[in-house]
Amino acid sequence: MKKKAKIKWLKKPQMHNYPAAYSYLGLIFNGPTCVDLVKKLKAASITAFKSKDIFRAADISLLGISNSHVEQDRKKIKKGIAISPILLVRDTVNGKVIIADGYHRLCAVYSFDEDAVIPCKIV
Repeated sequence: MKKKAKIKWLKKPQMHNYPAAYSYLGLIFNGPTCVDLVKKLKAASITAFKSKDIFRAADISLLGISNSHVEQDRKKIKKGIAISPILLVRDTVNGKVIIADGYHRLCAVYSFDEDAVIPCKIV
């Protein structure tokens, strides 16, 4: 049986994750809503969900390890470098979760262990 990689996590998202979340959310919501969501994400506590459950709730496809950003995150995991928790937004209107930031990290982690527990902030 293949040994699972030990995935290390930072205690909180990096500051550059919030502008990235704002940029992505700007494709879905108007400016004031994005500002409000990012403000709430910054204030939210860290929680955790299994990677497979996040994928199911987001209803999105898994990127393969051939994706350059996923591969970069896989290399970090293999080297024991801590990665940033992901940022999630509940889309209650559509009954889904939006991965505001961390899609590539989530795919990288899933490639090692679909049951891995992912630290995240969710609003």
